Amino acid sequence: MNIQKRYLTGYWFILPAALLVVLFFFLPVILTLGISLTDMSSVTGFQNWSWVGFKNYIKIMLHPETPNNFIVTVKYVAFTLVFFNVGMGLLVAILTHHMPKKLGGFFRSLWLLPRITPPVVYVLMWSMMAADAPYGVINQLFRIPFGLSTMNWVPEHATLFIILINGYIGASFGMILFSSAIESIPNDIMVSSLVDGASLFQRVRYVILPQLRWPLLFVTTYQTLSLLTSFESIMILTDGNFNTEVWSLWSYHKALNNYYGNFQYGFGAALSAVLVGMGVILAIVYLKYFKFGELVKEPLIEEL
Repeated sequence: MNIQKRYLTGYWFILPAALLVVLFFFLPVILTLGISLTDMSSVTGFQNWSWVGFKNYIKIMLHPETPNNFIVTVKYVAFTLVFFNVGMGLLVAILTHHMPKKLGGFFRSLWLLPRITPPVVYVLMWSMMAADAPYGVINQLFRIPFGLSTMNWVPEHATLFIILINGYIGASFGMILFSSAIESIPNDIMVSSLVDGASLFQRVRYVILPQLRWPLLFVTTYQTLSLLTSFESIMILTDGNFNTEVWSLWSYHKALNNYYGNFQYGFGAALSAVLVGMGVILAIVYLKYFKFGELVKEPLIEEL
């Protein structure tokens, strides 16, 4: 009876969070899937729509923009995740950990600036940096001193800039989690590696990284899902022009904002549903790769 009461207490504690998850996460997904099976649009309104089954999904498969937008999305998510959200975040965390405490804290604070800056201001800063002469700082530093012709960098290298803009924001998230995880590693392990004569690379490879499997799993999964669904910075910088129409922005344009004013709610919902499917598949792959089952196992207690 006491065990039942203990479990019941736990259920009461988790109930508020469970209700929020169902209300703001689970139900919107069900609603999106339902709308994706209709022809709902600004033409039909919210009353004259009809069920069309999987026609919207067939339309996605046959749409001429599908291959290009999918490739752009894969490139954007993969490069931003590997080189910035995980790679640079981990690098900054390791480097600042081996600095004097106050100096390391100062550099970590600097890396938070892109995250706390309003998105419009932050993106416009990048846009002005990449602008043509005489305004662009990039031209002033790398083109004019060498006598090269200046240019507006965003139209020429739009994919690179959306990766850089989102990457520096995402790197701060990974840096915070990795820094706290590194700080939680028992000091005895770190000291023992120093006594054994391990170099910095060996400490990172054989001591730090094995202790970061949980943070690596979480950052990789969370940031992948975040990148798949985020498009505000891209919309402000290019609005999908210059071959930067990622999948989430394509869904937004079709459903809620396009030049012709024909809002295709059903088709946009189908695009969002495909995005949900991508996220679920990638999350399962990450759980398998990082061996989630081993991470949640109860530790073995050896009898002395």
